[in-house]
Amino acid sequence: MSRYSLTGNLRHAAFQHGADLFGVADASCFLSPDYQGNRPQEIMPGGTSVVVLGVSVPRGAFSTLPKGRGEYTNTLMAGTATLRVIAFFLARQIEREGYLATIVPTEGSEYGYWYADRATLKADLSLKYAAYHAGLGSFGRNHLLVHPDYGARVRMTGILTDAPLEAGDPGPAPFLHPACESCGKCADICPAKALSRDGPLDRERCADYMFRELGGLRCGMCIRVCPL
Repeated sequence: MSRYSLTGNLRHAAFQHGADLFGVADASCFLSPDYQGNRPQEIMPGGTSVVVLGVSVPRGAFSTLPKGRGEYTNTLMAGTATLRVIAFFLARQIEREGYLATIVPTEGSEYGYWYADRATLKADLSLKYAAYHAGLGSFGRNHLLVHPDYGARVRMTGILTDAPLEAGDPGPAPFLHPACESCGKCADICPAKALSRDGPLDRERCADYMFRELGGLRCGMCIRVCPL
């Protein structure tokens, strides 16, 4: 099966099983000197593609914040469970074609508390970075993917594979969403002061707030106020 046919079949299956986002990033994009996170090649040396899957998170989950953090967290976890099922189905489909496939932990995987490097709080690879190179959106000031239709209200997972899939292209999309250049609402409302209008994300402050102050519940305030 050609890379175009397999990619098309995976896209169709993803949407059929409930995904709202589907894209493919060429794994070589992670070799750029501009990328500072962990690389998929460290996990699967022969990996050539990162399939990015996503679901939109219902707006109602954000409207309850900050009081409804239990409801918000539960809604996010439902999205995670949905993505795991979709990714598992697609990974098996890839392997039936004779390739290897493994599922990347959901984006925002608790800053490495379960899945990644606890010293750096970085995931095994950045799905946001993969999503950008797959043509699914730009980065927001809140350090999340901003999708053209769903804004930052998305939950993502991925599949790392050695299948030669048809990769997407960010095209003319800027790395930072233009609206974020003069906004800063997410930085202003961040209760942990982990965001700034012109600086990097302070992962330690964000993780400490979620796991110490909130007892493991998710915050979500930077997404709640995002106008995109």
